[in-house]
Amino acid sequence: MRILLVEDDLSLAETLAEAITDQRYVVDVAMDGESALNYIETLNYDLLLLDVMLPDFDGISLCQKLRANGYQMPILMITALDTVSDKIMGLDAGADDYIIKPVDLGELFARIRALLRRGSTSLAPILEWGDLYLNPSTYEVKYGNTPIHLTPKEYSLLELLLRNGRRVLSRPFIIEHIWSLQEPPEEDTVKVHIRALRQKLKAAGAAKDFIETVHSMGYRLKALVCQD
Repeated sequence: MRILLVEDDLSLAETLAEAITDQRYVVDVAMDGESALNYIETLNYDLLLLDVMLPDFDGISLCQKLRANGYQMPILMITALDTVSDKIMGLDAGADDYIIKPVDLGELFARIRALLRRGSTSLAPILEWGDLYLNPSTYEVKYGNTPIHLTPKEYSLLELLLRNGRRVLSRPFIIEHIWSLQEPPEEDTVKVHIRALRQKLKAAGAAKDFIETVHSMGYRLKALVCQD
C-alpha cells in the first residue's frame, strides 16, 4: 500500500513517514500542494494524508481540486484546527476523515487501516498461495503451520508477489511499488531481498523455487500444482 503524506513541517513529516513506514506502508512525502499534485499525477496512491495548512494553497483547496478531477483515493486530513466548522469544511471538501494535531500514532494507524479497508473492498483480506498464508491486517505470515518472520521490505515484497500471482514483476516495477520516491535503491537491491525471502520461505518448508526468476524479465510465484 502506498501513501502520500503532504506536510510542510519537515520534522513532523519525517517522524510520521518513519512511523508509517514501520507499519509496512510505502510513504512518499510532499512539502506543498503543487508537489503533491505532481506525485499524484505520476503514481497511484492508496491513501492521501493531507495537512490543512500548506505554504502554497491549503489542504481544503487541494482536496477539492482532487475530487473535482475524479481522484477517489481516501483522504485523511491532519490539522490543528479542531472546531466543528473546520471539520465540516474538510469533510465537505471531500475528505474521508480527520485527525487532530498533535497526532496520536495509535489513532492515526487505526484510521489509516479503516480507510484502506473501506477503499480496498476488492482486495482479498487474506492472501494465500498453496500453503503460504499472509494476513495484511496483522502482518502474520506462515507456511503451513510455520510462522515466518520478515523484515518490512521482505513483507512488502511477498505481499506484492501474492497480489500479482503469476504475473511477472520487473525490478523497476517492484522498486516503484515498495520503495518511496525519496529512497529508490539500485536494482540489485531487489535481488538481495528476493534471495533473503527465498531463504526464509525454504526454511519454513517451501520449495526453493517458490519465487521463480523469469530470465531478463523479473519474478513471479511458482504455479500451483493441481491435486486430483
